[in-house]
Amino acid sequence: MTTEQTTSLEKRIEELKSSLTGDMFQDMETRDQIHNLEMQLKGIKPMDSHIDCIGCGS
Repeated sequence: MTTEQTTSLEKRIEELKSSLTGDMFQDMETRDQIHNLEMQLKGIKPMDSHIDCIGCGS
């Protein structure tokens, strides 16, 4: 992953985190997006994989 891609993912994660409301049900989709981006950032799954996480079922 290039530095630009890493920076882009980090920026998107911060944008999503700033949009959290504190309501668990309202934030579920946003938290899922954050989780998926963090997995990409950490190299836990291939970026172009249609399966996000076999272990947790995301």
